[in-house]
Amino acid sequence: MMLNSTGIELRTAWFSVTLGTLIEAVLILIIPIFLGRILRKLIIRASKTTHFPWIINQDTGDIIFRMFVLGGVIGALYKIGLMAYEIAGTTVGSIAFAVGFFYFTYLIAKKSKDYLLMSAGKKPSPELQIQAKVFYYTILTISFFLALNLAGIGTYLGAILAAAGITGIVLGFSAQTVVSNFISGLFMYFDKPLKIGDPVKIDNLEGIVEDMRVLSTRIRSWDGTLIRIPNEKLFNSNIINLQRYPARRLDVKIGISYDSDVDTALKVIKRTLDEMPLVLAEPEPLVFVEDLGDNAIIVSIKAWTPSEKWFSVKTELIHKIKKALDESGIEIPFPQRVNWFANELKVKVEREY
Repeated sequence: MMLNSTGIELRTAWFSVTLGTLIEAVLILIIPIFLGRILRKLIIRASKTTHFPWIINQDTGDIIFRMFVLGGVIGALYKIGLMAYEIAGTTVGSIAFAVGFFYFTYLIAKKSKDYLLMSAGKKPSPELQIQAKVFYYTILTISFFLALNLAGIGTYLGAILAAAGITGIVLGFSAQTVVSNFISGLFMYFDKPLKIGDPVKIDNLEGIVEDMRVLSTRIRSWDGTLIRIPNEKLFNSNIINLQRYPARRLDVKIGISYDSDVDTALKVIKRTLDEMPLVLAEPEPLVFVEDLGDNAIIVSIKAWTPSEKWFSVKTELIHKIKKALDESGIEIPFPQRVNWFANELKVKVEREY
């Protein structure tokens, strides 16, 4: 510290500042903090009466307050000359501004994603959840490259991308599965063969889609276990969506004895179907003799029901048809086999004395 004609001056090896400049820097720091606190209180007060609580709330006020504080800090450091220090072809101020820009863009993107989901109600649709994720990562990617430009390394951006491209090629050979899963996840998003909450069958796996991520899809099986399927495998598999359409057909086959009256059995089954409210009248249920089996006459039943009730209707239908056939005297036979001998069968009986 030393005195000169302009007053007290602080001097180091790479910057100097007068007392007047230091006072101005303190004011530049204090004023934004004061204004930020006032604005934060106004936003919190407005959140109690607003119709948009997912936008105007305490979190929004905190973000704005932090922006004012960071702006004041950067402005104060600029005033005393600390931000003018050069490093790697740019300045500390440019780097600090870029970091602050990316940080607040990240906060805004994250809150925007949360607000987008909250605005849809307690249970946002699966499509909205995926759109919110895509929006979030897109904003982060754009803000990252803008931050590089603000940091003053935009002129080196081409070299950075070229180096990243070469590195990507090298890593690509060792991480082909990761890249393939990522691309397959993008294709799955635009193709939309399934969504969160859908019951699906994928090869020999069945369950409900719990989450769809960038690299994998998670399915909760019927026994409550978690199944993680890489997106590449999922994209190349036969996906059966069990509830994509509102109605689904159930197929049941029942064998009746050759001694039973077929017409009576068909009438009993049709009457049972008519008495079930969740069996749709249109398309009309079909009941017909499909085959003459070795042990029974095979009757085929094809009926339509709401997709979400398919399993419960099928189990109820089988139970009621069995009960109705029993009450009507229609036998459902056990497997039988008749042995026929070409020559007369002789049995030798030995007596014991």
